[in-house]
Amino acid sequence: MSSHHIVREKQEPALLALGLDTFDAEFLGQLLEWSPTVITTPATAEQINAYGIKIDLIIADALEPGMQSDVKLIAAGSVSPVEAALNYLIAAGYSAVNMVTDELNLDEFLFYADKINLVIFCRDKKIFPVTSGFNKWKPAGERVELLSVSTGVKTEGLTALGTGDYKTTADGFYTLQFDEPFLFVAEEI
Repeated sequence: MSSHHIVREKQEPALLALGLDTFDAEFLGQLLEWSPTVITTPATAEQINAYGIKIDLIIADALEPGMQSDVKLIAAGSVSPVEAALNYLIAAGYSAVNMVTDELNLDEFLFYADKINLVIFCRDKKIFPVTSGFNKWKPAGERVELLSVSTGVKTEGLTALGTGDYKTTADGFYTLQFDEPFLFVAEEI
Protein backbone atom coordinates (compact mmCIF):
# COMPACT_ATOMS: atom_id res chain seq x y z
CA MET A 1 0.00 0.00 0.00
CA SER A 2 1.28 3.44 -0.90
CA SER A 3 2.04 5.99 1.77
CA HIS A 4 0.50 8.67 -0.44
CA HIS A 5 -3.08 9.52 0.36
CA ILE A 6 -5.59 11.57 -1.53
CA VAL A 7 -7.25 14.01 0.84
CA ARG A 8 -10.69 14.99 -0.28
CA GLU A 9 -12.03 18.44 0.43
CA LYS A 10 -13.69 18.65 3.87
CA GLN A 11 -12.27 15.22 4.87
CA GLU A 12 -9.79 16.78 7.30
CA PRO A 13 -10.87 19.17 10.07
CA ALA A 14 -10.93 22.84 9.11
CA LEU A 15 -8.63 25.13 11.10
CA LEU A 16 -10.21 28.14 12.78
CA ALA A 17 -7.39 30.41 13.98
CA LEU A 18 -8.63 33.13 16.33
CA GLY A 19 -5.44 33.72 18.30
CA LEU A 20 -1.90 32.38 18.02
CA ASP A 21 -0.11 34.30 20.79
CA THR A 22 -0.10 31.36 23.24
CA PHE A 23 0.16 28.50 20.71
CA ASP A 24 3.31 26.59 19.74
CA ALA A 25 4.24 27.16 16.06
CA GLU A 26 5.48 23.56 15.69
CA PHE A 27 2.13 22.18 16.84
CA LEU A 28 0.39 24.58 14.45
CA GLY A 29 2.42 22.94 11.68
CA GLN A 30 1.01 19.57 12.70
CA LEU A 31 -2.55 20.91 12.45
CA LEU A 32 -1.75 22.20 8.96
CA GLU A 33 -0.16 18.92 7.78
CA TRP A 34 -3.09 17.86 5.58
CA SER A 35 -3.81 21.34 4.18
CA PRO A 36 -7.08 22.07 5.96
CA THR A 37 -9.40 24.94 5.11
CA VAL A 38 -7.95 27.87 7.11
CA ILE A 39 -10.38 30.40 8.58
CA THR A 40 -9.35 33.45 10.59
CA THR A 41 -10.20 37.02 11.55
CA PRO A 42 -8.47 40.21 10.37
CA ALA A 43 -6.81 40.49 13.81
CA THR A 44 -5.08 37.09 13.40
CA ALA A 45 -4.56 37.21 9.62
CA GLU A 46 -1.30 39.18 9.93
CA GLN A 47 0.26 36.48 12.14
CA ILE A 48 -0.90 33.76 9.77
CA ASN A 49 0.56 35.66 6.80
CA ALA A 50 3.85 35.98 8.70
CA TYR A 51 3.98 32.17 8.98
CA GLY A 52 3.39 31.89 5.23
CA ILE A 53 0.08 30.07 5.69
CA LYS A 54 -2.59 30.43 3.01
CA ILE A 55 -5.89 31.78 4.34
CA ASP A 56 -9.04 30.41 2.71
CA LEU A 57 -11.75 32.34 4.56
CA ILE A 58 -11.80 35.46 6.69
CA ILE A 59 -14.53 36.37 9.18
CA ALA A 60 -15.33 40.06 8.72
CA ASP A 61 -17.97 42.35 7.33
CA ALA A 62 -15.73 43.29 4.38
CA LEU A 63 -12.37 42.19 2.97
CA GLU A 64 -9.54 44.52 3.86
CA PRO A 65 -7.11 45.83 1.24
CA GLY A 66 -3.91 43.80 0.98
CA MET A 67 -5.48 40.42 1.82
CA GLN A 68 -4.14 37.30 0.15
CA SER A 69 -5.69 36.63 -3.23
CA ASP A 70 -8.59 34.16 -3.41
CA VAL A 71 -9.62 34.78 0.22
CA LYS A 72 -13.37 34.39 0.65
CA LEU A 73 -15.47 36.30 3.16
CA ILE A 74 -17.64 34.92 5.96
CA ALA A 75 -19.82 37.86 6.98
CA ALA A 76 -19.95 38.05 10.76
CA GLY A 77 -22.95 40.36 10.93
CA SER A 78 -24.39 40.43 14.44
CA VAL A 79 -22.83 37.13 15.64
CA SER A 80 -19.40 36.43 17.11
CA PRO A 81 -16.55 35.23 14.86
CA VAL A 82 -16.86 31.77 16.46
CA GLU A 83 -20.58 31.55 15.66
CA ALA A 84 -20.08 32.89 12.11
CA ALA A 85 -17.32 30.36 11.39
CA LEU A 86 -19.12 27.36 12.92
CA ASN A 87 -22.39 28.22 11.18
CA TYR A 88 -20.50 28.43 7.87
CA LEU A 89 -18.66 25.12 8.41
CA ILE A 90 -21.82 23.22 9.36
CA ALA A 91 -23.77 24.66 6.40
CA ALA A 92 -20.87 23.81 4.06
CA GLY A 93 -20.84 20.17 5.22
CA TYR A 94 -17.66 20.09 7.30
CA SER A 95 -17.76 17.40 9.97
CA ALA A 96 -14.87 18.68 12.13
CA VAL A 97 -12.91 21.78 13.09
CA ASN A 98 -9.75 22.42 15.09
CA MET A 99 -9.79 25.84 16.69
CA VAL A 100 -6.78 27.73 18.04
CA THR A 101 -7.55 30.61 20.39
CA ASP A 102 -5.93 32.65 23.15
CA GLU A 103 -9.23 33.28 24.98
CA LEU A 104 -11.82 30.65 25.79
CA ASN A 105 -15.53 31.21 26.35
CA LEU A 106 -17.13 27.74 26.44
CA ASP A 107 -20.63 29.26 26.30
CA GLU A 108 -19.97 30.07 22.62
CA PHE A 109 -19.65 26.35 21.86
CA LEU A 110 -22.60 24.89 23.75
CA PHE A 111 -24.96 25.10 20.77
CA TYR A 112 -22.40 23.46 18.44
CA ALA A 113 -21.11 20.62 20.64
CA ASP A 114 -23.42 18.04 19.03
CA LYS A 115 -23.38 19.54 15.50
CA ILE A 116 -19.68 19.39 14.54
CA ASN A 117 -16.65 17.52 15.86
CA LEU A 118 -14.97 20.34 17.76
CA VAL A 119 -11.46 20.46 19.23
CA ILE A 120 -10.30 23.72 20.82
CA PHE A 121 -6.63 24.42 21.50
CA CYS A 122 -6.18 27.17 24.09
CA ARG A 123 -2.78 27.78 25.63
CA ASP A 124 -1.48 24.34 26.69
CA LYS A 125 -4.87 22.59 26.65
CA LYS A 126 -6.82 20.52 24.15
CA ILE A 127 -10.54 20.95 24.90
CA PHE A 128 -13.39 18.91 23.42
CA PRO A 129 -16.97 17.91 24.21
CA VAL A 130 -17.69 14.30 25.21
CA THR A 131 -20.88 12.35 25.84
CA SER A 132 -21.51 10.08 28.82
CA GLY A 133 -19.69 6.78 28.52
CA PHE A 134 -16.64 8.47 26.96
CA ASN A 135 -13.40 6.53 27.38
CA LYS A 136 -9.86 7.17 26.20
CA TRP A 137 -6.46 5.56 26.67
CA LYS A 138 -3.90 7.76 28.44
CA PRO A 139 -0.58 7.11 30.18
CA ALA A 140 -0.43 7.16 33.98
CA GLY A 141 -0.19 10.55 35.68
CA GLU A 142 -1.87 12.59 32.91
CA ARG A 143 -4.21 15.42 33.98
CA VAL A 144 -7.82 15.49 32.83
CA GLU A 145 -10.05 18.45 33.65
CA LEU A 146 -13.85 18.63 33.46
CA LEU A 147 -14.64 22.21 32.41
CA SER A 148 -18.42 21.94 32.45
CA VAL A 149 -20.59 21.97 35.54
CA SER A 150 -21.87 18.43 35.89
CA THR A 151 -23.91 16.22 38.15
CA GLY A 152 -23.63 12.54 38.85
CA VAL A 153 -20.08 12.24 37.50
CA LYS A 154 -18.65 8.75 37.85
CA THR A 155 -15.11 8.00 36.74
CA GLU A 156 -12.95 4.94 36.24
CA GLY A 157 -9.19 5.10 35.88
CA LEU A 158 -9.01 8.59 37.39
CA THR A 159 -8.09 9.96 40.81
CA ALA A 160 -9.74 13.22 41.88
CA LEU A 161 -7.30 16.05 42.60
CA GLY A 162 -9.97 18.69 43.24
CA THR A 163 -13.27 19.86 41.80
CA GLY A 164 -13.28 18.78 38.16
CA ASP A 165 -9.55 18.04 38.20
CA TYR A 166 -8.29 14.46 37.82
CA LYS A 167 -5.17 12.42 37.17
CA THR A 168 -5.01 9.06 35.40
CA THR A 169 -4.19 6.29 37.85
CA ALA A 170 -2.38 3.91 35.47
CA ASP A 171 -1.59 3.39 31.79
CA GLY A 172 -4.92 2.50 30.24
CA PHE A 173 -8.43 3.72 29.62
CA TYR A 174 -10.27 6.25 31.72
CA THR A 175 -14.07 6.48 31.56
CA LEU A 176 -16.53 9.28 32.31
CA GLN A 177 -20.24 8.79 33.11
CA PHE A 178 -22.50 11.79 33.82
CA ASP A 179 -26.07 13.07 33.55
CA GLU A 180 -25.70 16.00 31.09
CA PRO A 181 -25.90 15.59 27.28
CA PHE A 182 -22.16 16.39 27.08
CA LEU A 183 -19.23 17.82 29.05
CA PHE A 184 -16.17 19.75 27.94
CA VAL A 185 -12.95 17.95 28.85
CA ALA A 186 -9.46 19.47 28.83
CA GLU A 187 -6.21 17.57 28.45
CA GLU A 188 -2.69 18.97 28.46
CA ILE A 189 -0.94 19.01 25.09
